[in-house]
Amino acid sequence: MSNLGNLPPNILSKLSRDSNVIIESSKDFGKIVLEKFPDGVYFPTSVNDIIDLVKFSYDLSVPFHIAARGHGHSIRGQAMAQNGLIVEMNSLNNNNENCGIRVYSDSNLGFYADVGGEQLWIDVLNATIERDLAPVSWTDYLYLTVGGTLSNAGISGQTFQYGPQISNVLEMDVITGKGELVTCSKDMNSELFFAVLGGLGQFGIIIRARIVLQKAPKRVKWVRMLYDDFSKFTKDQEHLISIDGLDYVEGSLMLEQSSINNWRSSFFSPSNQTKIESLLSQNEIMYCLEMVKYYDDHISNTIDEELKKLVKGLKYLPGFIFNKDTTFVEFLDRVRSGELELQSKGLWDVPHPWLNLFVPKSNIMDFNVAVFKDIILKQKKPTGSILVYPTCRKRWDDRMSIVIPEEETFYIVGFLHSSSGYDECKILDNQNEEILKYCDNIGPNIKQYLPYYKIKEDWIKHFGKKWNIFQERKNQFDPKKILSPGQQIFN
Repeated sequence: MSNLGNLPPNILSKLSRDSNVIIESSKDFGKIVLEKFPDGVYFPTSVNDIIDLVKFSYDLSVPFHIAARGHGHSIRGQAMAQNGLIVEMNSLNNNNENCGIRVYSDSNLGFYADVGGEQLWIDVLNATIERDLAPVSWTDYLYLTVGGTLSNAGISGQTFQYGPQISNVLEMDVITGKGELVTCSKDMNSELFFAVLGGLGQFGIIIRARIVLQKAPKRVKWVRMLYDDFSKFTKDQEHLISIDGLDYVEGSLMLEQSSINNWRSSFFSPSNQTKIESLLSQNEIMYCLEMVKYYDDHISNTIDEELKKLVKGLKYLPGFIFNKDTTFVEFLDRVRSGELELQSKGLWDVPHPWLNLFVPKSNIMDFNVAVFKDIILKQKKPTGSILVYPTCRKRWDDRMSIVIPEEETFYIVGFLHSSSGYDECKILDNQNEEILKYCDNIGPNIKQYLPYYKIKEDWIKHFGKKWNIFQERKNQFDPKKILSPGQQIFN
């Protein structure tokens, strides 16, 4: 093995060097970065196993790299550790002594859950809903680990109201790059706390997170409205996130070359699909505003009236408003059925050249013309979902590592492509490069979410005024640059 030193028996006993295990742990959802193989895969059964591993590497004169792998949902090899070791975090699930998911109520803190970093959000939902509780902030897809989303941000249509998932963490246990287990919060070891949240795995491995909970609603009213005018679409979105009453606001593009019902959710009935397809054939590109209001039995008699008030004055196309009534859990887990359908057709485990951006409100109109119309529409390639929806800067904490635009309102834009093979993936990646080139030309205001860069200069540009503190935190908490080499920031 390359630089792993003479591993002690307690580490060797949990290490696999089997080629099939190594190949499997080197895959991710993106299916773009291939053959970056580790020298082994580590299966811890306790937190101490991970501490022992990181400490051993740290004490070597030439340490080896370590990457914590959750559900493997990264896009471009961010959870890989070429010639190092991958830690399979879900291996902790097999030991009842570990954190798991534990729900509490406290007179000062309210409701919260202590959750292992290896836990999936779907399991957090299932465990908390048994107590009629739930986290307030979500991702669209729930089969992601808590440690994984908190290392990035964790965003969805609830972000405008409740902030990203990283804004709803009270406390964490983290293993630093020195092999130290540290409990941190806003008031205790706060530098580590803010570094790790949105920190791309650079400062520590999240072992436990204390997540804010609230009383869970029973049902949701789920509404979609169609627009043929981008200005009206964005103004209505911005209006909806500025008023009280809604729990979720998202938006997406509808293109003639793409499926109206896609893997993110099957929403429209066959008759409505036909109606929308006819409209799309005349317009080529349209915009879908999506909003949700939670409710319980005690307001079931008034919920429809409340919705009428919320949509009053909106500029959607007459006759093109659609709604559903479903359970809270079914709404949150809406992507799962699409995933299972694609899996059954062999269309899930394909390359996913995704690109996610934060676009300031002041740039979004020009972005529509230059990117949505002049790049996406003109190239007429089949696409996956393309999301575009606003959020509020005040819901984010600037002390965290994540980088967002300076403006109070900015848009989350996601190009969630999937490709039939590597030739099509290359075409879509070239399209992404064209979009990024446009972003570079208009200045540093547009930021990548789930960022990917190949050279340090681009990372410095990405972090901007936060780069110095990001580098200082790395030197403080992972001075030997052991953790998360797949991000390619310091390696």
